[in-house]
Amino acid sequence: MLYPKRTKYSQYRKGRCSRGREPDGTQLGFGRYGTKSCRAGRLSYRAIEAARRATIGQFHRAMSGQFRRNGKIWVRVLADLPITGKPTEVRMGRGKGNPTGWIARVSTGQIPFEMDGVSLSNARQAATLAAHKPCSSTKFVQWS
Repeated sequence: MLYPKRTKYSQYRKGRCSRGREPDGTQLGFGRYGTKSCRAGRLSYRAIEAARRATIGQFHRAMSGQFRRNGKIWVRVLADLPITGKPTEVRMGRGKGNPTGWIARVSTGQIPFEMDGVSLSNARQAATLAAHKPCSSTKFVQWS
């Protein structure tokens, strides 16, 4: 799973997702193809892992051993903020609950996934499959 081994604090505040474009992570930096988020939001660690597995599965189905040698996938987001939850039927007060999961904040225009070493049609199909996993709108981008 994609979350940090240890953090400074066990519980963080939820915070806000930035609505404007941030300059970091808005350009392709590693691969030739990628998926760009169209709006700000939160991605859970389970959604990131499901999208990564769907992309790898698509590559293995579409290509033979060529992708295993040449192709690569980069996940550029890390779920580093813990989400807490309290058990059911617990009264108000008594502090914050225990960490139950992890999220990553994604801003508008950020590129969460990149890929290289695969044809354009296979990359577009894999990006479409990966876009269904996180519940946010994304679009396919390619390096020019």
